[in-house]
Amino acid sequence: MVKRSAVEFFNVRNTRDPQAQAARLAEQFAKQNRALAGVLDVQIEREYDGNDVSLLIHSAGRVGAIPLYSPTSARPDYGLVIQPRFPWSGIGPMLSEMGWRITPTPLRLPMLRRSERRVPVWVLALMILVRLKGLLDSIQRRFEITRESRVAPRGSVDWTDYATRSLSIGKVLSIPCRFPDLNDDRLLKGAVRYSVEQQLRALETQREHGSFVHRLIDLGQDVLRRVQDVPVHIPSSTKLGSWLHRPMRTESFADGLQAIEWTVDERGLAGLSDLDGIPWTMPMDQFFEAWVETVFASVARRIGGHMKTGRKRETTHAIDWDPPYLGSQKSLVPDLMLEWETTTVIIDAKYKRHWEEFQRDSWSRMEEVLQEQHRNDLLQVLAYANLAQTPLVIACLVYPRSSATWQSLRDRERLVHKAQITVGSKSLHLWLTAVPMANRVEEITMPLATEIQSVLRYSAH
Repeated sequence: MVKRSAVEFFNVRNTRDPQAQAARLAEQFAKQNRALAGVLDVQIEREYDGNDVSLLIHSAGRVGAIPLYSPTSARPDYGLVIQPRFPWSGIGPMLSEMGWRITPTPLRLPMLRRSERRVPVWVLALMILVRLKGLLDSIQRRFEITRESRVAPRGSVDWTDYATRSLSIGKVLSIPCRFPDLNDDRLLKGAVRYSVEQQLRALETQREHGSFVHRLIDLGQDVLRRVQDVPVHIPSSTKLGSWLHRPMRTESFADGLQAIEWTVDERGLAGLSDLDGIPWTMPMDQFFEAWVETVFASVARRIGGHMKTGRKRETTHAIDWDPPYLGSQKSLVPDLMLEWETTTVIIDAKYKRHWEEFQRDSWSRMEEVLQEQHRNDLLQVLAYANLAQTPLVIACLVYPRSSATWQSLRDRERLVHKAQITVGSKSLHLWLTAVPMANRVEEITMPLATEIQSVLRYSAH
């Protein structure tokens, strides 16, 4: 939660009645931005404590940037940037480390006046190139009037041009013709070519960020090959508007036009710099799941094991209700499953502050709401444990944590809290652990791999 003085925020301290003026503006500000704030799961409230009127901004589980309308000008003069609750190394480095398992979602909202310098150009380049590829896939061919010199007449022939230009230099078989032809929109493809070439120029300066940028350049080259037969065209805003109002346009067509507009206007993802920015959002629970997937993929590479991911629907197990129409939840989908011959590790990533609370207070002193949420987490991962077919199962809940606390826990060998349940011949281990979002993957991987290896050695005997 962020608390700001409404008097200072709206700059009304020098008015006749600053508290009353601030209260009216705060109420209007909250009402007119309620829908916009909802895009980021944000609530804006007004509060008066007897001394000052304040704006309270409550965030939930999304990060991103959106414009906010001013109650005095009715224009998007303000911007709201939501950053993660737990420290991270920046969206660019994190997405690079994860290999783009998740990407920010741009929003069709007015541009912000600030853009995050820490967001590298390749963050936006991926979204633009994917959108341009979708645009090319969606272009419908149509008849266009084509001018072309041919060896045989077609359509209408410009005989004057033929006599003065072709015959005069001996090109008898070069007949200038004008005819309707079924072609792709050459101007639109020219705009795509311009946009792709601009993105590739920018990406060439980012090669040091790693192999993924190289693969992104390859994607751009593939898109460019599809439009190399047309000249570059830089569309005006009027031309972009006419394309946007075409009949039978698809969502991918509109998204592609927006990507061209971003390139022409040189937009960046909104955040913390002095450039206009594109509003965007990203759910942190999905982001954290993708980060945990990256960490355990590194564990699997280090010590072996086959990994399945819920993101790719590889861990989905259907629930068969009888009769089917009376059922509720249709399937169980663990975030991750690591499998060996004798052992299965089931991982459920939770972007919650529970681990932080565990370190601060005992279970009996935790808030009742947190206790109930954690019980639900435990029951969920224990339900997932029933999906494993190996004699030994590790059900692991993973929470986020700051880098400093994580390093302290690692140095004291307290990164993993463990419990064990044995039922007949089947052994279930319950683990609670945490990972930071600011360290290198290899650094986080090592202690987790060591813990799992010790269990694998035990199960082999």
